Amino acid sequence: MKKPVSRRLVLGAASAAVIAPWVTAPAWAQNFPSRPITLIVPWPAGGSTDRHLRTLAEIASTHLGQPIVVDNRPGAGGTLGPGTMALQARPDGYTIAQFPLGMLRMPHMQRTNWHPINDFSFILGVSGYTFGFVVRADSPYKTFQDYVEAARKDPGKIDYGSTGTGTSPHLLMEEVAAAVGIKLNHVPFRGNADLMQAVLGGHVSAGSDATGWDRFVDAGQMRLLLTFGEQRTKRWPDVPTARDLGYNVVSQSPYGLVGPKGMDPAVVRTLHDAFKKAMEDPRHLEVLAQLNQDMWYRNSEDYRAWAVTTFEKDRQLIERLGLAAR
Repeated sequence: MKKPVSRRLVLGAASAAVIAPWVTAPAWAQNFPSRPITLIVPWPAGGSTDRHLRTLAEIASTHLGQPIVVDNRPGAGGTLGPGTMALQARPDGYTIAQFPLGMLRMPHMQRTNWHPINDFSFILGVSGYTFGFVVRADSPYKTFQDYVEAARKDPGKIDYGSTGTGTSPHLLMEEVAAAVGIKLNHVPFRGNADLMQAVLGGHVSAGSDATGWDRFVDAGQMRLLLTFGEQRTKRWPDVPTARDLGYNVVSQSPYGLVGPKGMDPAVVRTLHDAFKKAMEDPRHLEVLAQLNQDMWYRNSEDYRAWAVTTFEKDRQLIERLGLAAR
């Protein structure tokens, strides 16, 4: 004969079932990571960001004790990969992504099904780009002023490529065009590697991008007409900045690493600590020097605070350039 089950026992079991996941979460977080981690790089393989983050991930994996697999997912100006992660990946720390500045701009330009602040867990800020404007070595444009004058003569006919609509290389050129009163023909590409091949092949007359052009400039295949930093670069000191030429257009376009919203703080801290150590590694510093990039370390809290402020600031920029969604 079965004994009756008391109401107290049933309620106690139900409560335990609800509480159990929260009780075991810290133990699960302490065991992180127990398998490989995927790092989404939202640009094609071979570009400057891919070169940088592959090295950083390789170093960080030694501190985590697990491999970090780079997954290149280009598209939508660098927002496709992180946006897809936010919607589909579990917040367990095993899928993270680079967070390019375009993530804080695209929602102002078109409707997105993710929010750049609310749908992400911010891990740490890492670095920023040196942007420049290049043409092929045999281009008729010997200086940036030559390019501007050509655009004055043929409004809307003189083209340039960038790594995508809404990216910093695109908006920097649109700021310059607005400042001097010219109209350019913008051609977006999926990433640095595709853009550089288009410039080399003569499919576009110029390219606005981060230092993925460095090897081509140093090899004499491309000519660097200007850069967009606060100061001239150490590597190409003879090349003027946009500010040198009278354009008050400066950008570093900082980026970092994020995961889906709702990540356990202990997991975020583990990832933060491993990548922070990797950032200080001499091999990583060497790659940054090759790409003419600076460290831009921000801890998780400061990185999120920066993103909140920048999201609002860039809304004003996009509205001023007439690129806001209608």
